Amino acid sequence: MHAFSHGTTATPTAVPPRLALPVIEAEFPRRLHPYWPRLQEKTRTWLLEKRLMPADKVEEYADGLRYTDLMAGYYLGAPDAVLQAIADYSAWFFVWDDRHDRDIVHDRPAAWRRLRRNLHTALDSPADHLHHRDTLVAGFADSVLRLYAFLPRTWNARFARHFHEVIEAYDREFHNRTHHIVPGVEEYLALRRLTFAHWIWTDLLEPSAGRELPDSVRKHPAYRRAALLSQEFAAWYNDLCSLPKELAGNEVHNLGISLVTHEGLTLDEAIGEVRRRIEECISAFLDAEQDVIRLADTLADGTVHGKELSGVVRTHVANMRNWFSSVYWFHHESGRYRVENWDDRSTPPYVNNETAGDA
Repeated sequence: MHAFSHGTTATPTAVPPRLALPVIEAEFPRRLHPYWPRLQEKTRTWLLEKRLMPADKVEEYADGLRYTDLMAGYYLGAPDAVLQAIADYSAWFFVWDDRHDRDIVHDRPAAWRRLRRNLHTALDSPADHLHHRDTLVAGFADSVLRLYAFLPRTWNARFARHFHEVIEAYDREFHNRTHHIVPGVEEYLALRRLTFAHWIWTDLLEPSAGRELPDSVRKHPAYRRAALLSQEFAAWYNDLCSLPKELAGNEVHNLGISLVTHEGLTLDEAIGEVRRRIEECISAFLDAEQDVIRLADTLADGTVHGKELSGVVRTHVANMRNWFSSVYWFHHESGRYRVENWDDRSTPPYVNNETAGDA
């Protein structure tokens, strides 16, 4: 039996039984921000204006990749301008991930080192990099500068600190892949939290709700656990769905590949183990979600400030819940994972496969 979604596609989307998660389909209803149609249109235009993808690839693939669907299903309640900035940044992130992959595939370490250095610099001074000759750096500067406009400098500094760590994690992945090193399971899981940018997507809940969280809430064990579980689900489900693509490309960075290499599992056993971890993650989130709701109740202390903060925390945990369904259906609607439709299973048709990084 296939599961079906009635989402942003014209026809229902079938989910292969191997990837189907009945608990998501039953208990995590899919929701979309009402701004979604404009979001898709404007992000497509932004990709063109910033020359982040060739015009022909934007025309043919951008809507089918459904990057904006992912964000429109997560940050519900966000002002339109905030959601647009997040969606553009998210689209940039996917393009960056593809550049990183092509720099590895085409053995361009000098290009990667240059890009890594430029991204670190642009993160700290985006206004100075809006016209950088590398369009990926210029697009990054544009998206980051817009995100920095919504909340105080303390939030900006935290976002920058977290993304500096993401850049360095991508560098460690570059090293592993170019040296054909499959990290051990625990090492991989720790690195995946950075390459998937767990805390970046969690940070962006705050401008979506229009308020920076106090440390007493953001660092509270209940809040951090729910946030981490929502992101772990996304990263591990991505690994499950992208495993055929990554095996075709001789990848080394995937939970399934680490399990086969270091735990002695067969491929089928590794797929089963990844599914088991994903299902446990969902169950743990349902418990953590209740802990965050109880935390929100304690914040409502009879003051206006307490009432507002309680409401913001409830909004955040509701959006953490939305992330599950958004990630799940994205993987079955986006052309990013439809390896069976590609001419070359190791080369995504939507990427610029030229030596862009060596310019």
